[in-house]
Amino acid sequence: MNQAVSTQAPLAPQTVHLKDYQPPAFLINQVELNFKLEPSATLVTSLLHLQRNPAHPDGRAPLVLDGQQLKLLSVEVDGQPLAASDYQVTENHLTLPQPPAEFVLQTQVEIDPANNTALEGLYLSSGNFCTQCEAEGFRRITYYLDRPDVLARFTTRIEADKEAFPVLLSNGNPTEKGELDKGKHYVIWEDPFPKPCYLFALVGGDLHPVKDSYTTSSGRKVALEIWVEKENLHKCDHALESLKKAMRWDEDTYGREYDLDIYMIVAVNDFNMGAMENKGLNIFNSACVLADPKSETDMAFHRVESVVAHEYFHNWSGNRVTCRDWFQLSLKEGFTVFRDQQFSADQHSPAVERIQHVALLRTAQFAEDASPTAHPVRPDSYIEINNFYTLTVYEKGSEVVRMLSELVGWDTFRKGSDLYFERFDGQAVTVEDFVNCMAEVSGLNLDQFLIWYSQAGTPQVKAEGRYDAEQKTFTLTLKQETPPTPGQKDKQPLLIPIKMGLVSRTGHPLPLEIDGEFHGTETVLQLNKAEQSFTFHHLESEPLPSLLRGFSAPVKLSYAYSKEDLAFLLQHDPDGFNRWDAGQQLALTTLQELISAQQQGQDLELDPLLINTWKQLLEGQPEDPLMLAELLQLPSEAYIAEQYECVDIDAIHIARDYARKTLATALYPEFLRLYHLYTSDQPWSAEAQQLAARRLKNTCLSFLVVTDAAEALQLAEQQFQQADNMTDQQAALTCLAHAENNQPGDAALQAFARQWARDPLVMDTWFSIQVTRPHPDALDRVKALLEHPAFSMKNPNKVRAVLGAFAGQNRHNFHRRDGAGYQLLANAVIELNKTNPQIASRLVLPLTRFQKLDDFRKGKMKEALERIQQEKLSPDLYEVIQKALVS
Repeated sequence: MNQAVSTQAPLAPQTVHLKDYQPPAFLINQVELNFKLEPSATLVTSLLHLQRNPAHPDGRAPLVLDGQQLKLLSVEVDGQPLAASDYQVTENHLTLPQPPAEFVLQTQVEIDPANNTALEGLYLSSGNFCTQCEAEGFRRITYYLDRPDVLARFTTRIEADKEAFPVLLSNGNPTEKGELDKGKHYVIWEDPFPKPCYLFALVGGDLHPVKDSYTTSSGRKVALEIWVEKENLHKCDHALESLKKAMRWDEDTYGREYDLDIYMIVAVNDFNMGAMENKGLNIFNSACVLADPKSETDMAFHRVESVVAHEYFHNWSGNRVTCRDWFQLSLKEGFTVFRDQQFSADQHSPAVERIQHVALLRTAQFAEDASPTAHPVRPDSYIEINNFYTLTVYEKGSEVVRMLSELVGWDTFRKGSDLYFERFDGQAVTVEDFVNCMAEVSGLNLDQFLIWYSQAGTPQVKAEGRYDAEQKTFTLTLKQETPPTPGQKDKQPLLIPIKMGLVSRTGHPLPLEIDGEFHGTETVLQLNKAEQSFTFHHLESEPLPSLLRGFSAPVKLSYAYSKEDLAFLLQHDPDGFNRWDAGQQLALTTLQELISAQQQGQDLELDPLLINTWKQLLEGQPEDPLMLAELLQLPSEAYIAEQYECVDIDAIHIARDYARKTLATALYPEFLRLYHLYTSDQPWSAEAQQLAARRLKNTCLSFLVVTDAAEALQLAEQQFQQADNMTDQQAALTCLAHAENNQPGDAALQAFARQWARDPLVMDTWFSIQVTRPHPDALDRVKALLEHPAFSMKNPNKVRAVLGAFAGQNRHNFHRRDGAGYQLLANAVIELNKTNPQIASRLVLPLTRFQKLDDFRKGKMKEALERIQQEKLSPDLYEVIQKALVS
């Protein structure tokens, strides 16, 4: 039969609340899927083995299956076709009012992958079929209970034209394949592990593998395959090596071994996210798997390693143990980000890794906490779950797990994770289940700690120190407060681990004695009240506190350091992260003085202390070139803005630009010396020593070119022309393209485009370099690039490279007073709303961050949002716009 979908008007977007959670009325034990792949008319037949769920309160509830954009062809129960009167079909559901207690439901639907521009469900990417089912994409494939707490074993049969789609992949292990009439073939895959449908994956296309194997700690041999288009085969070695490192690390660090016979990765060009951890068949954005030193930078290599590890680690923290509902998203994402950050720290410099993660958190996630879209790590409601794949859920969620490890200690944390994986294997669970495992093995009461999951906002911790020379004591008083956020006016005190030490005025770590108990030279204070004091004894002179080492909690901490104190800690703090943070605070304080002078119409003059401190850093042979490169980064304009209740976009830009040019001019000989010291004619290598040398050399080059000196521009041109790797070539191109004198930059951009016109990922870099140019012509360049033949609004990577980079990384030009940047972004959001709502709702976020801006800019941004609001909005975009405009 051919049942037409109801044409009734769609309801307004509905809000889903955590408090309303109920277990599913039915469970699905086994799923049998049959795909007949055709670009515009794919047939999907599903057999669902269903039974009533005894945990559901209503034993007579109807079966309500999710489905979107499906053409229903037939419905059968236990092999018997149903009449149209036996079920109802609406735009979003298939309902059986009176189903049996246990039965097999067969449906057949037709879908249109070729015109699926939302990139959810089954779609075509560069002529290849692929899927993205997280969070709720499976309902675009077939009718199903599309929720993470319904776990079933899947058998998938895929049939397609063999010449056009010679490779047919799905989850689990391949069990059968064969030839069919009319040039078709089929493959059957069986996944022995029960999984929610969001982990389902299918790929069909003309792809080629790079193969390897891995032998687990128990001696099992696992086949490893990365599937890519033929021209990208040479770019897969790094991803394969990264995968093997991650597999070994997870066995050594967490005792987790891989469980299938094969592990596959597929790279696709059109993908809304970075990658997806589908069981045994990870689908990746090609930008997160392809790496070659000639076409990708050191940073891209690092990203590939990190993302490959992240998706692999999900096999346990997300797949074998999954989340009960989407409110628990951070249960899998926060934990897995923490695990991939641990992995990266073990592979590279732990201090530098921590610095880079915290820099992202303190700019982007803290800004999210202060915005209309602020939400807890575990939200209590949503309209569209895709809007909660946020930095709060991922990055802050990771910090919450990190705090747990600080509170209980690593050995106990490992015992807790073992208990969690063993107790809940094959189940869908909650954050309470995870935290309770840690409480059980540690003996700690972690009830207060759970507030981190339900309370939004960035806590502010004010620290004050008082030294008593007569008693030889130092008393540290800590006060915590969390500002109000939308829907949460009153905040509770949190349990905050403050890792700290004391440093003598001669630069030595001091022993810590609290209430007669010795703690070595470093301890973790537990701040669990609005105000607490800790007294350290037997101190012969006043110490300098080194607070929040390793950024032990995602808070804003303030202490009344003098600039001289900060310069001292930059040189002597034994904690690498805190050395960097002292340098950031010193630079920030200096920049704030310049901002104030600019606002008052005074002449700008950079404090010589910052110049002299940097000069000391640059002298001699650096002990750690990679760390030095981090120490030579001024706070970003975004981070500076986070320090103000009312943000002066122009004054921040002018002050930071002045400081950068002044430092570059004053320290030109030092930057030049280090640039030459770390310039080498050795071939590219991924060794840590070379990575650090390239990073420091290119940092120095960026300062040299800021001076606009002819010598510096010539060095950049020479490096651009002679570079044998993308790290050096891109660094030189960025320096030239961002220089005030744009003539050599434009020439280099043209040469780069000619060289890399056929590599879409490299062209994304070319786009981003131009739109982040810190000069008034940036907006015109954005408009021109939107018309460039290599740009496509249908490709998320292109959208992020042009519009996302401009709005997110070129603040001064995006926030032009005429509002042209806002109007440009609004136009793009309106267009994307019609084709890819997920990308539209993420792209619009910079327009919602107006709360701290001046009234004029705030008005322009609201005008842009109100213009978007006049459109027929997707639920994704509707939710974001609504929150922004009612704030």
